[in-house]
Amino acid sequence: MTESNFDKDVIRALAELLDETNLTEIEIEQKGFRLRVARQGQPMPSVAVPVPATAASPTAAAASDEAGVHAGAVTSPMVGTVYVAPEPGATPFIKQGDNVTIGQTLFIVEAMKTMNPIVADKAGKVTQILVQDGQPVEFGEPLAIIE
Repeated sequence: MTESNFDKDVIRALAELLDETNLTEIEIEQKGFRLRVARQGQPMPSVAVPVPATAASPTAAAASDEAGVHAGAVTSPMVGTVYVAPEPGATPFIKQGDNVTIGQTLFIVEAMKTMNPIVADKAGKVTQILVQDGQPVEFGEPLAIIE
């Protein structure tokens, strides 16, 4: 898919959002394709790079090759900052060894100043927590393993 297949107004809006929020990149997925608008170092024109949804980002793949292919991996649905508790100093949503139920909040990912709850899509036991509080995460990056 080429850049011309994306609505140029959407690309411009994402580039403006980068400037407004001081983010270095924004990635969205729509109809099976991803659009990434990123800025390197000093502010410069944003670059839109569409990537087929089946391709994994190198950062996410490098973060945890084994965890990413695990059937019980809970992955981040967006680029942002992960939080393990509802507020600083509070008890974490989950810890290793906990049993979780479908719909239970596991983490929060902050993206564009919006707190997005990440919930369990299956019940099971938390065998690994792969992130730390306040850590930046990529789209598709494994956050935890539930077996």
